Amino acid sequence: MRGRSTPEGGRHDAPRGSDTMQVPLQITMRQMPHSDALETRIRQKAGKLEQFHPNLTGCQVTIEEDRRHQQQGRWFNVHIVIGVPGRPDIAVNHAHHEDPHAAVRDAFDAVYRQLEQASRERGRDVARSERGVGP
Repeated sequence: MRGRSTPEGGRHDAPRGSDTMQVPLQITMRQMPHSDALETRIRQKAGKLEQFHPNLTGCQVTIEEDRRHQQQGRWFNVHIVIGVPGRPDIAVNHAHHEDPHAAVRDAFDAVYRQLEQASRERGRDVARSERGVGP
């Protein structure tokens, strides 16, 4: 499913055919007009995460324009929650000045780093269990 913002800043879900996660990608845009380009960027980034970690169970992305900082320019907050089997969800909050595309890029980079770390930790845990060594 894809989440599309409504004029009131809510989410509108519409079917989308290429999602392979157990729970389809959910995109919510709040306090900002919907952007097809931004939605496409989010879908591309989520697709790359799935290539890196094909067992993801879900991905929720919320991007919101923070209007509390109007004198300082536009701020965009990105919140991403990734479901990973066998471990707690990975959640990233990222704020970025001016450019929503840069905010999405930086937030997904942070998620990617956390997935890499989780994979390394899982590899150490598997190696330990194969040797019969506790955590």
